[in-house]
Amino acid sequence: MLETADANIRIVLVEPAGPLNVGSVARVMKNMGLHQLVLVNPQCDYLGEEARLMAVRAADILETAKVVESLPAALVGCVRAIATTGDDSRSLPTQLEEPADALPWLLEAPSALIFGREDCGLTNAELNRAQRLIRIPSSDAYTSLNLAQAVAICCYELYREEGRRKREEGRGKEEDDASFLGSVGERISRGYASSIPDATDNLSTCYQEQLATSPTQNPSIPLASAPLENLEGYYQQLETLLLKIGYLQPHTAASRMEKFRRLYNRAYPTVDEVAMLRGVLRQTEWAIKTYPRETNSDTLDGALPENPMDS
Repeated sequence: MLETADANIRIVLVEPAGPLNVGSVARVMKNMGLHQLVLVNPQCDYLGEEARLMAVRAADILETAKVVESLPAALVGCVRAIATTGDDSRSLPTQLEEPADALPWLLEAPSALIFGREDCGLTNAELNRAQRLIRIPSSDAYTSLNLAQAVAICCYELYREEGRRKREEGRGKEEDDASFLGSVGERISRGYASSIPDATDNLSTCYQEQLATSPTQNPSIPLASAPLENLEGYYQQLETLLLKIGYLQPHTAASRMEKFRRLYNRAYPTVDEVAMLRGVLRQTEWAIKTYPRETNSDTLDGALPENPMDS
């Protein structure tokens, strides 16, 4: 069965300043079947009268909203994240996708859809937390969208895509059911009814067995990607080591690490793969501390022994 958008997707607002906007976001989320709202360091009273006025019958979303201090905390448990931006001004510009093209990807695994501040959006560091970026097309005469409007457009695209997938799943089941019933009828007409002890009573069981073996009934199985917090831990460990060995310099570390983030964001490593990568870093740290260097040389003498404490 398809996972629902509500089960998979959280809407993340970074430092929202307008209670009317937050209330409007809650309302459109409920309109589109979403209920997981996360507020990063909100700059307004999201439970106050103004927010409730705009939320109308979605006050429950405001009341159950999770409040965290930082974007990394908002992404704990997610394996996919898309951020919205009006302009990619980073040192390494990233392709800005349209919502309809990118957002369906979030339906397949625990994910976050991130929106920035009303006045200045997301910082480059915050954009780097996402694996993909989207931009909502708009007129050149006025390109800036209101926060609640941007959330509404994205939530609608998610709702529409989820509905499309459910319809396809339903059609697939109907076709399989008809095919199975047709095969039963054919067997009976050929005199093989004895091979089906009780065709009517066993339709459900046989149908379920057929579904279990049919590859067309396994839509969009989520990838076993590592949670974003696992990857973030690896990035921090990698940056520390690269600074220590001089590959990174403090004044260029951010831009260099952005390249590493892009590399791994394209790969979607699993939990085991991230553990392996971190093991390499631990082994390297251990070797730097324990293995003697040649006099007047920066090279290590011979092959490194295996660290008995590292698994």
